[in-house]
Amino acid sequence: MAKSKDKEPPVDGDEAAVDGEGAPAKKKPPLKLLIIAGVGALVVLGGGGAGAFMLLKPKPAAEGEAHAEADKKAEKGKEEKGKGKGKEGEAPESPAVIRPGPDGVVFYTMPDIVVNMQTPEGKATFLKLRLTLELPDEEVAGELDPNLPRLQDMFQTFLRELRPEDLSGSQGSYQLRMEILRRVNLVISPAKVNAVLIEEMLIN
Repeated sequence: MAKSKDKEPPVDGDEAAVDGEGAPAKKKPPLKLLIIAGVGALVVLGGGGAGAFMLLKPKPAAEGEAHAEADKKAEKGKEEKGKGKGKEGEAPESPAVIRPGPDGVVFYTMPDIVVNMQTPEGKATFLKLRLTLELPDEEVAGELDPNLPRLQDMFQTFLRELRPEDLSGSQGSYQLRMEILRRVNLVISPAKVNAVLIEEMLIN
């Protein structure tokens, strides 16, 4: 009877070794290698995140300047808003100079008026007037401001018809004040102006 040959044990690490089902055994990566790879990934991700945070974080100086600029704009807006508001917080800023006077009256100094007057010789003669209206109270100023374009039109129409000799002497100044007062009160009726004061009158 022939002797059966002894089976040789499989060699360690031999790829021909089989598991219980006859499939070739797969090598598992060593645990040490997995730990090193995980630590490396964490270092790369952590470093990239920190770099992005440092790059995207606003600089303190630039942030402070941005805040200061925003504060300045807000302050400027408040000042302009405050300037543009009247007694009730709704009226726009007046082009005239309004200041209180004695006994509760209010002085309303209008913008300068310049007109070209008629002369017999046809010579160009200019009249410059600075008028202040005496008002009984500040509410009348609220009637004058929206009517200012009408008042200026009235002054241009009326003063152009005057001649330099019409304004000579105290009588000429008195007549001019009375005519202007009458015409202003017609424009702003039913409100009334107390008086017209001539602060400056130049004829050139």
